[in-house]
Amino acid sequence: MLVTGKEILQHADDHQYAVGAFNVNNMEIIQAIAEAADELRAPVILQASQGAIKYAGVEYITALVKTTAELIDVPIALHLDHGTDFEEIIKCIRNGFTSVMIDASKHELEENIRLTKEIVRIAHSVGVSVEAELGKIGGTEDQVVVSEAEATYTDPEEAKVFAEETGVDSLAIAVGTAHGVYKGEPKVDIERIKQIDSVVKVPLVLHGSSGVPYDTLENAVGAGIRKINIDTDIRASFAGAVKSFVSENPDEIDPRKILKPARQRMADTVKEKIKVFGSDGKAWK
Repeated sequence: MLVTGKEILQHADDHQYAVGAFNVNNMEIIQAIAEAADELRAPVILQASQGAIKYAGVEYITALVKTTAELIDVPIALHLDHGTDFEEIIKCIRNGFTSVMIDASKHELEENIRLTKEIVRIAHSVGVSVEAELGKIGGTEDQVVVSEAEATYTDPEEAKVFAEETGVDSLAIAVGTAHGVYKGEPKVDIERIKQIDSVVKVPLVLHGSSGVPYDTLENAVGAGIRKINIDTDIRASFAGAVKSFVSENPDEIDPRKILKPARQRMADTVKEKIKVFGSDGKAWK
């Protein structure tokens, strides 16, 4: 069933677990996530970046996710990840996304608040949830590029003001993770998460979570994280499975046979994450 991001994250907050937010780019990825969520009875967020929408088309992504929500009986939200373009955000709302992210984190606090408030006003008027970001998360996520020098941690007091003034439904915070592939082990500031959670009333979001040690993710959930974004690990599972199959079957040209093991590898990856986040068995009707 298709629900809003707010509904999913409020349930997670009430029951002290985190929901996996998995990036989608094509049908096989969506099917893999659906298989995992259905088998483990876990609510999930299927999210598309602006790059994914440019690649697949907003109509295709929306139709695939809506069909998935009709086929499996677990709560699903369709979310725009890192929306930096006003028109792109509005297009997603008009096409049936149940949640959108406005990422104005590159701006100073006052401008971030102003831009976020405008999206909140529009989205809430039609029942769509809004995620925003405060602080600068390093790495590359499609068109969003933040160098290590530019990355800044989220200040708890600023987070409190930001959440109260904007009326957002969830807040992505910068606490040491980064987008893309890590060169070393990330150092996540668990105490900062606790501090922010103690003063911010909306669910907290952790971006750049692929490659983060599982014990760290479990500690982050315990500290107050309720949405965990996963993209790179799914891409790696997909690419690894395809490379292995093609290497072992160099004459195979049937895309169904090439993509089937990749879909299964991705489903296994998602199942693993769901169990770490504590969302298995948390689906409701």
